[in-house]
Amino acid sequence: MYPAPSPVVTRHRPPPTGTAGGPRGALVDERLRRTRRAGAPVPVGSRLDLAGAGGERLRVALEAVQRICPEFTPARVLRDADGTVVLAGMAGRRAAVAKCVLDPGEERGERFARELAVNRAFLRHRPPVRVPRLIADGDHTLVTEFVPGRVASPQRHPSLPPAWTDLRATLAAVRRINAWRPAAGVFPDEVNHAAQLARYQPFGLLTDRDLSDLKTLLHDVCGRGEPPREFGHGEALPPHVLLSPTGPVLVDWTSAGWRLPGYDLATLWVALGESPLVRRQISQSAQAEGRPARDCFLINLMLVLAREIRHCELAVRRAMDRPGSASADRSGGPAPGEEKRLLLRRLHDDWALTRRAIRAAVGTR
Repeated sequence: MYPAPSPVVTRHRPPPTGTAGGPRGALVDERLRRTRRAGAPVPVGSRLDLAGAGGERLRVALEAVQRICPEFTPARVLRDADGTVVLAGMAGRRAAVAKCVLDPGEERGERFARELAVNRAFLRHRPPVRVPRLIADGDHTLVTEFVPGRVASPQRHPSLPPAWTDLRATLAAVRRINAWRPAAGVFPDEVNHAAQLARYQPFGLLTDRDLSDLKTLLHDVCGRGEPPREFGHGEALPPHVLLSPTGPVLVDWTSAGWRLPGYDLATLWVALGESPLVRRQISQSAQAEGRPARDCFLINLMLVLAREIRHCELAVRRAMDRPGSASADRSGGPAPGEEKRLLLRRLHDDWALTRRAIRAAVGTR
């Protein structure tokens, strides 16, 4: 054996700056500095300013949060609108998010009560996907753990769809949720389609033939027994999906409950109008279990589209009432209400497509 030659390239190393004891102590100190982990991530938001115009609201919300979680330390304001304040900070050594409803009206208070009930149920019945864990709750306030990640899309109907890999992972997470069977009586039962059809009929969307076709499909699906049920998120939309390093995380479980199979898939299908390949995969997944699953998916599509068209029509009306809504944006973009009008046109196209599919399904009986 020959002695090892000198290296061809010599790496220049800075002089050791470790503890006393020469280079060995320096290497130990350097190793400790390398393995030291950073603290828990805190979500991005506006800076906490208690002296600003909304300082009084933030102070009231912070007092309500610290009454149920004294160790909560605020860092950022994630949201301050619609009578709700959302703060990000630390609860002890864990990154946390606190939500406080300052103006609990009838509808807002009911939604918060449902959200709180679902978060408490998740402590006893863990779903097959990751959800933010409840830390503390009480008095229209709850504190949950913060999940690092980015929102799939801040828009309810994204004009620029997320990446294909993100959408495929989201679809897989939704399917795992739909296949979950929690204990009976834990989550509410939302299978009441007669009331939903009666709600949307006065808006002029559903014709007499539409109602007849939907009742025919419901009769075939239910038969003589109870209608099939499937647990779902209820609002499986891109703003409610966090893409974390460990996979998609679904948030905002206010509408979770039992519905006809395919409701979450129908919600995703309606929201992803700019992703035809994902839509095709959603349709194939919804029809993989045969004709009853396909009929349930079509019924859910009609109900979800009726809701989204109604919301979009109201948004277009509000945009048109604002001054300057007909003029283009200074940056060269479309007018403030133009995007909503284009979305409304696409939703009506989807409505016509779904109506033809339902009539074809009824015609094969």
